[in-house]
Amino acid sequence: MANREKAQKETEKRKRKSREMAIFGNYKNYYGYRVCRDVKEDPRLNVFKREWFEGKDCLDIGCNQGVLTINIAKAFSCRSMVGVDIDSFLVENAYWNLKRMSKRESITKQSSNVSDSELSKEVNKCGNDSRTAFSGAEKGVVLNDLLERVSFRKENFVKELYQESEAYDTILCLSVTKWIHLNWGDDGLITLFANIWRLLHLGGILLLEPQPWKSYQKNYQVSETASLNYHSIQFHPSLFQEILLDKIGFRMVENITERLPGSAAGFDRPIFAFQK
Repeated sequence: MANREKAQKETEKRKRKSREMAIFGNYKNYYGYRVCRDVKEDPRLNVFKREWFEGKDCLDIGCNQGVLTINIAKAFSCRSMVGVDIDSFLVENAYWNLKRMSKRESITKQSSNVSDSELSKEVNKCGNDSRTAFSGAEKGVVLNDLLERVSFRKENFVKELYQESEAYDTILCLSVTKWIHLNWGDDGLITLFANIWRLLHLGGILLLEPQPWKSYQKNYQVSETASLNYHSIQFHPSLFQEILLDKIGFRMVENITERLPGSAAGFDRPIFAFQK
């Protein structure tokens, strides 16, 4: 009996530690359980419109390991794509993914003497420094411009002071609002929306995927701060549209999907497109 109780306590301790490590929603294997295993790509790519990204300057808030960020830039030919995340470890992983995906997409046979196995080896040679760009002089490899168009940086979007010259055509805020809300309360949420508004060009698009209130109820015990904020929140997700349209100043909103087939349980959320 004593051993069983000890084992249960250890299990609970590990669970608490795991939750504490992701107090900002900065999960290390987010994409692993976000998308169903039998689905090849993130289903959100299927509902995004090319016109929001092609030739546009874009920002992804809370980019995690950058997989979706990179795929959007690649699939829709963004002029530039910046991914920001509060977790430096995730930003480093995002750079690693960028190098790996760019190399995989851009390698070409420069000579018929370069075998498929040699090309495969080139794809997997990513080096230790995830911020180091490839020279382009490696045998049999020519890089496209993905490395030039996509970048990542560590940033607390709620606390950052932005220069007036920084502006974007499209900003993504996907499954991020809950974590900002739990960590910085209603004030943090309004700061998030206001910063997005300020950074968007006139006519720009905000793609917002808010977590429902029931998701807050599952995660508010992740930290003492989150628990305190949870019990004082006045602006529930059902009010976000009203706040963005009537208070922040967005002109219109479109619900681009009610369902996301291919998403794992709990991630089948609506996505809204707000226009400035």
